[in-house]
Order: sequence, then structure tokens, then C-alpha cells
Amino acid sequence: METRDQGQVTRSAAGVYEEFFLPALFQEWAGRVADAAGIHPGGQRVLRVLDVGCGTGVLAREIASRLGSACSVVGLDRNEAMLEVARQKAPDIEWKHGRAEALPFDRAAFDAVVSQFGLMYFDGRIAAIQEMIRVLCPGGRLAVAVWGSLERTPGYAALAGLLRRLFGAQAAESLVAPFELGDPARLQRLFAEAGFPEVQIASLEGTARFPSIEAWMYTEIRGWTLADRIDDEQFDRLLAEAQTSLGQFITPDGRVEFPEPAHIVTAVKTL
Repeated sequence: METRDQGQVTRSAAGVYEEFFLPALFQEWAGRVADAAGIHPGGQRVLRVLDVGCGTGVLAREIASRLGSACSVVGLDRNEAMLEVARQKAPDIEWKHGRAEALPFDRAAFDAVVSQFGLMYFDGRIAAIQEMIRVLCPGGRLAVAVWGSLERTPGYAALAGLLRRLFGAQAAESLVAPFELGDPARLQRLFAEAGFPEVQIASLEGTARFPSIEAWMYTEIRGWTLADRIDDEQFDRLLAEAQTSLGQFITPDGRVEFPEPAHIVTAVKTL
């Protein structure tokens, strides 16, 4: 898989990602992942939290707002463009460049470790899981979110088919990649292979919401890995085709909505 298929985006795409993807897809999950990690005001004492694959920082910001200034939140990502946006949005959070497979932190450095929709893109998923557990303190909690299957996400299944028809399999593959861990059984096996068979997997329903078909296509193409693959002429062609091919997801008031399920894996470090 090429670098841009691993969730890597350009500086301009990172800005689109923050402005459009967050309200459309990611915002509703930040609170759910924080809850799964046991991070909430008045709960178990959590002082140090690491967000792995933080992107532009939606989850880290949610956690920081819950814990306050007395606690330490660190966001780590391999994409400098994402981190640049994160630093602009929340300069008080520590944003660090690094890889999930080789976390630059000491053993047992954090009370909780979270990761929202990043595991699918890590070069070495098993190594990344092992690293997240390594930096977690005994009794600390891990919470990792991944998208559900493409088959249960009809909007993206239809869009992937449209991209394949218009621009070929490679363009469609960039859209399919985020759903690779959508099978709970496969997800369970992955954590078992990493040495952690005793995990819990919660399958939850979510909803993707875009203001219009135009906004959806703009977000997907300009704010993600296809930003440098589809030129303006191709984009216009896609937009024209999408009005009819994806019309089933348009609500009476012109908005776009479709189911967007996800799985949240949780574990507690015992040693």
C-alpha cells in the first residue's frame, strides 16, 4: 500500500479534513472513545493520556476538555500536515511526531492510551498494539476505534463503486482501506496475535452527515488521500455522476446521511 493510502495527506488536505471531516464523521466518536477509556470528569484518576494517530486532534481535544489543565494529554501522529493543524487548534496540548510502531515514550508512561480510526493505517498493526500496551501503566485502560465493514456502510460502498467505475480500482482502493478491520472476528484475532486475547469489542452505530452531495464529494476528494489523484476535470465528472448514483443518501432537505458503524476495542493492562 502506498504512503498516501495509509492516511497520509497534504497540508491543504489536512485543513479540509479538520473543517469538514470532523463534523461529518469523527466528532461524534471522540466522546464515545473517551468514555470507553474511562476518561470523564469525576471518574477514576487519569493524569496522563496518549492519543496515537491523533490526526488534527479531535479526540485529544475532547479528552483535554474533560480532564482540565492539571492533566497531561499528548497527541502523536506520523503526518506533519495533520500535526500543524492540531497545533493551531490546541497549542496547549503536546503534539508529537512519531510512529505508532515505535512510540517515543517510556514503559508505563500513561494512565490511558486511545486511538481513533488510525489502526487501519499503521504499517505494523501488531507492533502498534504492543507499543500502546507497553506505554500503558498497570491498571491503565486502552481504547481503540476502527470503522465497521464497508458492507454495513452503504454510502461509502456506493462511492467506492462509483470511483472504481469512473477512475479504476486504485482510486477505489483508497476509499476501501479505512474499512479493512470492520470484521469483529478479524479484529479479535489481531489483538490476540499481538498478545492480548482478553479484549472487549463494542460494535456501535453512527451516522455520517454532510450538508450536501457537493460537500461530501469535496470532503472526500480534497480532504483525503485522493487529493493529489483526481484533477479538477475528473472531480467535476465525479460530482455530476454522484448526483444520480448517490441520490439515495440525499434527505428531503438536500443533506446527505447514511449509517457509519464502528467498533471500539477496550483492554485493561494487568501487568
